[in-house]
Amino acid sequence: MTMTYQQAQVAAREHLLLHFTQHESVFRGGGELLVLERGEGPYVFDSRGRRYIDALSSLFCSQLGYSYGEEMAAAVNNQLTTLAFNTNWGTAHPAAIELAAALAERAPGDLNHVFFTSGGSEAVEAAWKIAREHFVAQGQPQRTKAIARDRAYHGVTLGALSFTGLAPMKEAFGAPAVEVHRVSNTNAFRATDGDDQAFAKRLLAEVRATIQAAGPDEVAMIIAEPVQNSGGCLTPPPGYWRGLRAIADEYGILLVADSVICGFGRLGNWLGIEQEGVVPDLVTTAKGITSAYAPMGAVFVGSAVAESLHQPGVTLRHGITFGGHPVAAAVALKNIEIIERDQILAHVRATETHLAARMDELRALPIVGDVRGAGFFHCVELVKDGVAARFDQAERDRLIRGFLSARLREAGLIARADDRGDSVVQIAPPLICERDVLDTIVDRLGEVLTDAAAHMGLDVPVTA
Repeated sequence: MTMTYQQAQVAAREHLLLHFTQHESVFRGGGELLVLERGEGPYVFDSRGRRYIDALSSLFCSQLGYSYGEEMAAAVNNQLTTLAFNTNWGTAHPAAIELAAALAERAPGDLNHVFFTSGGSEAVEAAWKIAREHFVAQGQPQRTKAIARDRAYHGVTLGALSFTGLAPMKEAFGAPAVEVHRVSNTNAFRATDGDDQAFAKRLLAEVRATIQAAGPDEVAMIIAEPVQNSGGCLTPPPGYWRGLRAIADEYGILLVADSVICGFGRLGNWLGIEQEGVVPDLVTTAKGITSAYAPMGAVFVGSAVAESLHQPGVTLRHGITFGGHPVAAAVALKNIEIIERDQILAHVRATETHLAARMDELRALPIVGDVRGAGFFHCVELVKDGVAARFDQAERDRLIRGFLSARLREAGLIARADDRGDSVVQIAPPLICERDVLDTIVDRLGEVLTDAAAHMGLDVPVTA
């Protein structure tokens, strides 16, 4: 870093606009911005040399952690000295072709075509446009509506924002570009159905009723994450995804799995949907496709949709200049090679039960109401009474923004305290983490949550 620590703080305050940030609160009273300079394995180091466990994989991206830079740099150098750039607009380059073939080979079912983007929001928006082109080509241009879940996050470009179910992210930007009808998410913690089967049945009945109300021949797609991020690692009840597939087939609707977060090993498989035993028509990905060594996203497209785009006279009226950039594609190919060589998917599958068991121990804390997740993607839902009572807005501000953010950093742990919906703390460690690192993450999280309970006045009295 060429700037001193203090120079960097001043320059950030005066010149850098941070994403999803209340700038005044970050810099209030001379407050300091966390500036990370270096990574090694599952650890990152700030500009003062302090080490943190990156228990969030830099926002669900760094599947391989931070020690593969030399291999990635070699792949980048080879590409830059061969062909620095070419678009995929009516032409192509070897890296994009090879990557599309490699991804299709590893995808389930007939997801055998790939459209490249630069990130997750772009992938969701591209999926919608591909869906629309498919239905126009099929003589069904009236299919202009979509079904998405409450509180789900699907991106923030204006098209993708239509599918996002978080009102505070949407209201300032006017009417959505796409008419989207909402259905319930899969938070079983507060469900009153009695068991998973009844819960799934109710959720699917709601999806069916919503489609009927919207007009079955006007709905183009159903979009959902395999495990919903916003709201806190919301796993589906057994049979839910099979039910979605059956409903989509019944009404001729495309089923889209948004695997931007869940893909590339996060749940122990390539696309984060394989465990559900269904093949969606489209799958959106990003983040882990390169383990964040380069920016990239993609849409996997099934054969029926792809065939529509190959009809005579049909033009796919969507494109992104840097989608499938040769350097990003070279990094993604190297990422696939490393994941397979180092048996990363098998490691997640072999270790996820240990992580889940350790996380489940946190239920004993008075501030923890629920623990849930899958693979290397888990959260605790925070409550004010040891059972299910929600914190109000003032309490959430005091807990999430006023206490947990600083206390997690003090513990040397990067995790996500969030209240888009209910109050949660999420972890999504790099997939290279061994059990000892996972144990340290959970131990530190337990210490932080114990202090949080005391901070909120939730200490359990000591009994004689």
